[in-house]
Amino acid sequence: MNIAKLKSIASEVLKQEGQELLDAADRVAESVVESSNVISNHSGKVILCGMGKSGLIAQKIAATFCSIGNKAVFLHAAEAVHGDLGIYAPGDPTILISKSGATEEMLRLIPILKEFNSPLIGILGNMKSPLVSMMDIVLDASVKKEADPLGLVPTTSTTLTLAIGDAIAGVLMSQRGFKQDDFAKLHPAGDLGRRLRLIVENIMQSIEAVAIVFKSDNLRKVVIEMTEKPQGAALVVDDKLKLLGIITEGDLRRTLTNGKDIDKITVVDMMTSSPIAINIKSPLKEAIILMEDRKSQISVLPVVKEDNKTCAGILRLHDIYQTNLF
Repeated sequence: MNIAKLKSIASEVLKQEGQELLDAADRVAESVVESSNVISNHSGKVILCGMGKSGLIAQKIAATFCSIGNKAVFLHAAEAVHGDLGIYAPGDPTILISKSGATEEMLRLIPILKEFNSPLIGILGNMKSPLVSMMDIVLDASVKKEADPLGLVPTTSTTLTLAIGDAIAGVLMSQRGFKQDDFAKLHPAGDLGRRLRLIVENIMQSIEAVAIVFKSDNLRKVVIEMTEKPQGAALVVDDKLKLLGIITEGDLRRTLTNGKDIDKITVVDMMTSSPIAINIKSPLKEAIILMEDRKSQISVLPVVKEDNKTCAGILRLHDIYQTNLF
């Protein structure tokens, strides 16, 4: 099969799955809010139940709920009747996920779950199935067809089900006023948690470790200072440590290649005046945006004190992405 045909298949799978999400958006919105209300008004946990691929999606939704501070656990529908029902407390809501809406193991569970006074929320792919009439809330996860070339493999259906779970999580976050600080507390490790939790001051290079030069200094002095304190840049300051400019290693290399006398070239000739800087108390995520979300990435960023004028040091991309912070 040629490359063009394969690219067409890839494109069609994505388009078809995307279209099913769009088609379902208005159809399930009200039920999503109803489901979120049930979960939000319950102080305990929510149970996610499924079999096969639906079970895998249920596990992911449970993990998403936990990541936003909502207690959730996955219950394997077949294992439930062999002791796993012990996870229930009275009133714990259950989200049952089934493409067919006729999964035998789930049908067998319904009378038992009702004994636990469990509100039943179904994310179901067949609106004419037996489970529909047994649910307190039904989210219509039906799709026209699966997106694989044979129309058989769980693709579109699992994508839509996962997205519905994300929609419930999104509403829960809004209802409970879940903020970035809350997310950071629940994700203390890893790159995302680090970005949200740390501030610039935690990982910056202090002023004592950075090459400091004055506007009247010559290139030779800059080279010496940056060699003794190799942080990737020199900060240009006045006698009160007010930030006036910056000289990066790139600036240095470009200046050295022009063949001029290094004793005659001054800092003013090569520095970047009024450089972009960040406050020492700023969240690390702000620094990352400032350094990366631009056409030309900044690898070294001056850090200023809370007066936004006085130099406190520098922040390097290397500092942000080094692996020994935890």
